[in-house]
Amino acid sequence: MTILLELGGVSRVLTKEREVSFLLPVGASYRQILCELGTRYPVLWGEVLDPATGTLLGANMLNLNGKLMIQPEQLDESPQAGDRLFLISILAGG
Repeated sequence: MTILLELGGVSRVLTKEREVSFLLPVGASYRQILCELGTRYPVLWGEVLDPATGTLLGANMLNLNGKLMIQPEQLDESPQAGDRLFLISILAGG
């Protein structure tokens, strides 16, 4: 299945990429997608991705189709072919 991941915030700055496409086996989990992202862009480990768990660090969030924020307990679930993911950094200022 093909999954498109749009990068935003810190991940976009570090990778210098706007979006990344993955060709993955059916049933691949969100966690597997994040690990594949880290394999392609090792600079993300320790900044956006937790190397020990394959999860997101800090204020980084994964969004599905612009409608649903993927929660940490959902990372072992799988997207569907054609889904679009957004990796965003939630930043606050004052």
